[in-house]
Amino acid sequence: MKYRRFGRTELQMPVFSCGGMRYQQHWDDAEWDKIEQANQENLEKTIHRSLEVGINHIETARGYGSSERQLGRILPTLPREKLIVQTKVGPAEGGKFLADFEVSMERLQLEYVDLLSVHGINTSELLALTLQKGGPLDQIRKLQADGRVRHVGFSTHGPCEVIEESIATGEFDYVNLHWYWINQSNWSAIVKAREQDMGVFIISPNDKGGKLYAPPPKLAALCEPLSPMAFNDLFCLLRHEVHTLSLGASKPSDFEEHIKALESLDDAPRLVGDIQARLEKAMAEVLGSEWMERWEEGIPEWSQIPGEVNVWEIVRLWNYAVALDMVEFGKMRYNLLGNASHWFPGSNAAQMDVTKILQAVSGSPFADRIPGILAIAHAMLSDKPVQRLSKAD
Repeated sequence: MKYRRFGRTELQMPVFSCGGMRYQQHWDDAEWDKIEQANQENLEKTIHRSLEVGINHIETARGYGSSERQLGRILPTLPREKLIVQTKVGPAEGGKFLADFEVSMERLQLEYVDLLSVHGINTSELLALTLQKGGPLDQIRKLQADGRVRHVGFSTHGPCEVIEESIATGEFDYVNLHWYWINQSNWSAIVKAREQDMGVFIISPNDKGGKLYAPPPKLAALCEPLSPMAFNDLFCLLRHEVHTLSLGASKPSDFEEHIKALESLDDAPRLVGDIQARLEKAMAEVLGSEWMERWEEGIPEWSQIPGEVNVWEIVRLWNYAVALDMVEFGKMRYNLLGNASHWFPGSNAAQMDVTKILQAVSGSPFADRIPGILAIAHAMLSDKPVQRLSKAD
């Protein structure tokens, strides 16, 4: 295992973290009698395997169903000083936030957590709620004074400007955010975090980073000699501003491909450069070089588009579905639109008004093409609506 200093926390963070939202029994906060023995045994074996390979950062959340409760059966049996434990609690009025934190601690059966995130600062309004007098941050400061929380951060699925606004407060020691090869839009926020000496934790690089545990054959072939997951790992870890990637392990063997990737870390600049050039060439051959260079220009944020159609996200998904056969990933994300509130905002293209869309994207060099692309994307990716698994919202 490799370790990196997690910003001003001074923690030596493994470059992979054991994310806790895939191995639990239920997405509801089920009582213990609803937990099957086989599931609990698998969870405990996964934690033991995580520690065996040097991944001592265990990350979960109040919103991850039975995850905290099940972890509470194994974490207290392990040497506490060797663990880095993180949980996350959604922003709420101070009293509710504190009550939710107490539930987390009761479930985890720990006296303190090393890292506590305000879970889902996705809008400026949620940031203001977090910072208000008597709000979550004030409560966390008291918990820190009592020794029950070591470091405070925030997790976010929000737009880059909200992430940067949150970072600029100077109140947080670290950030959990999205950034990986298929979505690099938050890079400027990572740079801002580095300037503040914050830890940087990458959320879901394998799932939301492209459903890379089940890649289409075209993507797999283009990433050789690495797997798509290993390529994405190394792409992220080449940036020293990035400290750790969350691995949402569901079983003990899920760590192996990532551990193998570390064997290529010294050769990563060459490998990643070659694969990235190959991927970009393949996309340009299908979509055109000018499109690849300029498709994002002139597309407003979803909230500025009639019907709140998330044009940027839909076009992004269409790009990867058409050029790299990433259709199943596209479906997984597309069908969340309209069903995930501020976690994945905006609507799909089902009810779009072509005339209004044309007006909204008039600043795009491809304005006349975008309504047709949205229609094709809807036909290609639309399926039954998908709800977020996490109950954090």
